[in-house]
Amino acid sequence: MLPLLDGILFCRNISGSFLRGYLAQELGQLAYLQELLMVCRILHGNNLIGIIPKEMAYFSSDIRGKYTSSANITGFCRSSQLQVADFSYNFLVGSIPKCLEHLPRSSFQGNCLQNKDPKQRLTVQCSGAPPSKSHPGPNSNHQPTDNIPKHQGASKPTWLLALEIATGTMVGSLFRVGIITALQKLNGKSSIIMPWKKSASGKDHMTVYIDSEILKDVVRYGRQDLEVACEDFSNIIGSSPDSVVYKGTMKSGPDIAVISLCIKEEHWTGYLELYFQREVADLARLNHENTGKLLGYCKESTPFTRMLVFEYASNGTLYEYLHYGEGCQFSWTMRMKIIIGIARGLKYLHTELEPPFTISELNSSAIYLTEDFSPKLVDFESWKTILARSEKISGAIGNQGAICVLPNSLEARHLDVQGNVYAFGVLMLEIISGRPPCCREKGCLVDWAKEYLDLPEVMSYVVDPELKHFRFEDLKVVCEVVNLCINPDSSKQLSMKELCTMLESGIDTSISVDFKSSSLAWAELALSS
Repeated sequence: MLPLLDGILFCRNISGSFLRGYLAQELGQLAYLQELLMVCRILHGNNLIGIIPKEMAYFSSDIRGKYTSSANITGFCRSSQLQVADFSYNFLVGSIPKCLEHLPRSSFQGNCLQNKDPKQRLTVQCSGAPPSKSHPGPNSNHQPTDNIPKHQGASKPTWLLALEIATGTMVGSLFRVGIITALQKLNGKSSIIMPWKKSASGKDHMTVYIDSEILKDVVRYGRQDLEVACEDFSNIIGSSPDSVVYKGTMKSGPDIAVISLCIKEEHWTGYLELYFQREVADLARLNHENTGKLLGYCKESTPFTRMLVFEYASNGTLYEYLHYGEGCQFSWTMRMKIIIGIARGLKYLHTELEPPFTISELNSSAIYLTEDFSPKLVDFESWKTILARSEKISGAIGNQGAICVLPNSLEARHLDVQGNVYAFGVLMLEIISGRPPCCREKGCLVDWAKEYLDLPEVMSYVVDPELKHFRFEDLKVVCEVVNLCINPDSSKQLSMKELCTMLESGIDTSISVDFKSSSLAWAELALSS
């Protein structure tokens, strides 16, 4: 109990101490309380809420605060001696009790009262104050809500604010790391952290989590072994702005084609490392007689190396055979077998894999031929799109601050099924005509062939003049499929499964066909065996 002397309440000065809760009705039971808060101002500038306790059965008033009441009177209206009080700058609601209207209006300012004459808080500041009807009874243990706004005059020390910000930042970082760690544990995979890219200032804007186990089932070759196999990387069989292709022979192993990515270490980003792993894992799952077989990869830091190792197809590319003097050796039956082989490979990639796989740039340079001229689809150009997307992502990140990228958060491999189907139609035209897709002298192959594809009487004009014979029934099937592939209305474009069925059922690739149509069949058979 606070000490009382001559009707005056004495206590420590705790004004602005952020007291919370409701005004107890028992305060009004101090019958001789005359100067509440006059000396200690307990109620001024706190976080008191609810209404000012006044409850009574009835009362009458005069300007000096003398009241006649029944025994039911509780609250401040019971204290007939109360002449001074300060309820200002809290979050009290409701109205000023009539029994306290003799007090100065300044005693009630800075609250959320309904009276219009005292200076009250703005509506937005009073949004956290509970309604007057929620005021608890005398024995209630109700706790005030935490969303009550603090009054305008109370401000936290700068050091306390800085401490809260630092603590919040630390907790947020720990929370983020915890989520990432939990995700990795759920996936059952370990990770290593790699910066977005090397920076002289040390300010990296992205942290990339590299999955260290995604390639655990793929063979990893050492650079030195590949260097020996490829004759010090001098046996170049192909090149592009993004890569160089070497031919090599492993000791007591198969012939290999090694694709070395042309990129400097300082330009190699965490994003590209993540995509390199994804691409290797994606290629390693391909397993079909008409798709290139990935044997493994090479990844080293000194010197910086990123390579893909494929099984070598000994007869080179289809483009070389068609356009560098070897095309005349291709019999019609051999060309039909190559077309059906390509169709089967695409059907496998598009419909038998989950998720599907498409060739980035499907053309005759992406088709390799084995010793028996079986076609192998190899995706050597996927790095063009990956490098382009890397630059796009890098530009989009800018200076946004720290961003985390997990292995499973990368966008899916770009799929262009319709593009592959269209390219297959162009490939078929290229195979039966012996003409390149685009030529300065002869123009675009598709535009040239369109006028012959639908007319049986001129359809034979699309056949390579180097061929001595061909089967017209096969030609009609091929031309029909070509029309379906290059149709600009994508809704009429069939799937590779349907197109492959049409080719397999409509084309005769048996040896007897060659014997019937040409006296040179035995010689052509010898060349194809």
